[in-house]
Amino acid sequence: GFGLADFGLLATESMRLEKCYRHWKADLISEYDPFESSLERFVNLQKPDFPGKQALLQRRVDGPRRKFVPLIVEGDIAPAHAGDAIYAGDELVGTVTSGGFGHRVGRNIALGFVDAAQAELGTGLEIGIIGRRYEATVVSEPIFDAANERLRA
Repeated sequence: GFGLADFGLLATESMRLEKCYRHWKADLISEYDPFESSLERFVNLQKPDFPGKQALLQRRVDGPRRKFVPLIVEGDIAPAHAGDAIYAGDELVGTVTSGGFGHRVGRNIALGFVDAAQAELGTGLEIGIIGRRYEATVVSEPIFDAANERLRA
């Protein structure tokens, strides 16, 4: 009566990747602060003291060591997996935290942390997947429905 249908966890994962929603203990881990995790929009440094405020103020001055980025991967043999290496030429510059196929965008997607210098939109990188490197490009988030029109429908 409501037009609902069953769907599985892989469909949910595909949609999560397309929206660049972070997964706790995969994309959101204690080794990275909110600025490195590209979640600065949720930090209010105008609030009175809170645990970690001084460290965040210093991070804002120093800049992030690494940045969370979405990548489109030019390869359809297999998706990137957590722990896969991200390279700029011969230099290891990051690690994949999540990956999979985005069915609505028809592209292979990887999320991960890269050195801050490699986080600019359009940066060309490579990801090691099953022993072979595939080209990957840093893109803006979200990858699907950037205006959130589908969420508001």
